[in-house]
Amino acid sequence: MTLPTDLLDLATRIAREAGDLAARRRREGLEIATKSVAADIVTAADKEVEAFIRAELERERPDDGFYGEESAAQESRSGITWVVDPIDGTVNYAYGIPAWAVSIAAVEGSADPATWTAVAGVVYNPVSGEMFRASRGGGAWLAGDRLSVTADVGAAGGLVATGFGYDPATHAPTLALLGRVMPIARDIRRIGAASLDLASVASGRVDAYYEKGTHPWDHAAGVLLVEEAGGMVGGAPGGRPGAGMVIAAGPGFYGRIADVLAPEL
Repeated sequence: MTLPTDLLDLATRIAREAGDLAARRRREGLEIATKSVAADIVTAADKEVEAFIRAELERERPDDGFYGEESAAQESRSGITWVVDPIDGTVNYAYGIPAWAVSIAAVEGSADPATWTAVAGVVYNPVSGEMFRASRGGGAWLAGDRLSVTADVGAAGGLVATGFGYDPATHAPTLALLGRVMPIARDIRRIGAASLDLASVASGRVDAYYEKGTHPWDHAAGVLLVEEAGGMVGGAPGGRPGAGMVIAAGPGFYGRIADVLAPEL
């Protein structure tokens, strides 16, 4: 039986090497193409970095499954699947904004967030050098500091992170939802990388995060960070983080923001 700490050590090593590769490619220049809509972009580095991560995982653990943003999924023969976003925050990456990350999670079960259990995860920002790490039952960490979510918020409300989808058809409903959240928010942060938003909840840098339309690779590692930092997570479908909604917050604020978002669940 593979220990979560062993998976975490592997994820940490690969994430660091992958992030350094992405940073090097950013310095050398970018090749950019569009994906679903004009604002949704992918770089050659996204694909190269995912290929690197996949090859390293296959070399170390050939029976594991793989589920990434830029390549076809592979079924697991070991019971472990790796869920990977090679560059989360590609628009930030392309513009030179220092808020992008490599996100790698090891989950037990299939590549379906409705059924899996995350056992290890890392979110690595190569620009800041910050490596957020968590293993099931082992806590969430940044360097040698154990992370903890905000215990509660004061009368001013919570500092809330969120994100907007690329499809213009989603913008009006997203802004309407933001209007419902604002009365309980101290302020809003829109960083542009879901994995870093979740790492910010885990580290108490923001009090809560919510977003519709994310993909499993966006939140697999970050959700584990929040849980291991003492936070609560939920969403949709089925009350779990998913495409319908991801919600994460400390226990003192989770109920308030979940109540506001309840019509979306």
